[in-house]
Amino acid sequence: MLDINDPQLKYKIGITLIPGIGSILAKKIIEFTGSPEEVFKSSESLLEKIPGIGKTLAGKIAGRQITDEAEKEIEFITKYRVKAYYFLDDDYPERLKQCPDSPLILFSKGNANLHHPRILSIVGTRNATAYGLEFCKNLIHDLAAGGYDPVIMSGLAYGIDIAAHKAALENNLHTIAALAHGLSTIYPPLHRNIAERITLQGALVTDFPGKMKPERGNFIKRNRLIAGMADATIVIESATKGGALLTADLANSYNRDVFALPGRITDKRSQGCNNLIKSNKAALIENIKDLEYILGWAPLKQAGKTGVPGPEDSLTEEEKAILMLLKNNDEMSADRLSVETGFGAGKTSCLLLELEFKGSITSLPGKRYRLSVRSSIASSAG
Repeated sequence: MLDINDPQLKYKIGITLIPGIGSILAKKIIEFTGSPEEVFKSSESLLEKIPGIGKTLAGKIAGRQITDEAEKEIEFITKYRVKAYYFLDDDYPERLKQCPDSPLILFSKGNANLHHPRILSIVGTRNATAYGLEFCKNLIHDLAAGGYDPVIMSGLAYGIDIAAHKAALENNLHTIAALAHGLSTIYPPLHRNIAERITLQGALVTDFPGKMKPERGNFIKRNRLIAGMADATIVIESATKGGALLTADLANSYNRDVFALPGRITDKRSQGCNNLIKSNKAALIENIKDLEYILGWAPLKQAGKTGVPGPEDSLTEEEKAILMLLKNNDEMSADRLSVETGFGAGKTSCLLLELEFKGSITSLPGKRYRLSVRSSIASSAG
């Protein structure tokens, strides 16, 4: 982890702030000049000789603006206790070291073990169906209950991503969220509460500076963290194009295992997964037995308790009121629950989130909810 007293620190961070330079070229520049400090102390004429560095860019590197910005970044990571890992450091995630386009610096907020023996990435469409969401939740539950103890990684997006994070938290597994922006913000804002929980039971990671806002191109770039930090990537529902498929392609390029959940040939949200399987770019996954067989996984600890609350767990009277409404209806929207209970939209949203973590309810597309298959209304709300 980077030492804030390291005299090279502002130069290491500064290289990541050079506009138009990716991690592969940045590593070549460091190798050419000899050290991060020498990158900024080299003459413009020398910098211009490096392939990929023109006169304009050489002038920017030789100026003071970039190192001044790097010092502000140091202030940010110090103030907010952000961990930063340089790609040549021993504690830089080993799996990422194996990727040629790994970031020079990885920023992390939380307590996840980035060297955990098992890290599993789960990605998919933002417009997930009940089929995909149920599979995601059940798979993670089975991994926890079976004692496989993986860290679950995803991208904090709507749909499959957030379902994977929630299921990991619900089952007492650590989870890592790769962000497409700096650590000063959370996108989408609706997932801020989940992000805060992740910092207590996992980590938020990014290679973007602290004040960087989410931009379209950033989401493609962050996918290499999701693919590169994991042993395998599982795609759960994807159309013929999308970020999940890009992540699968990256995982294949890193020689990592890729799995895909098959779906109906008429379902557009399964066409991407079906194509991955058909083209031998992914193995078909039905349950944890497929992970056991292909990854060679066996339980790391005794199977049994998952941490999912059962009927005996205490519920507030407000939570019981929501459960009773869902007991009498197959499913209900958050807005209707808010009206029926009279709790208000904000409070209802918080209660629904708590009930999801307790395993009592399941969220559906369109902000709708129903009782979880593992929820026992008779004992918990009676």
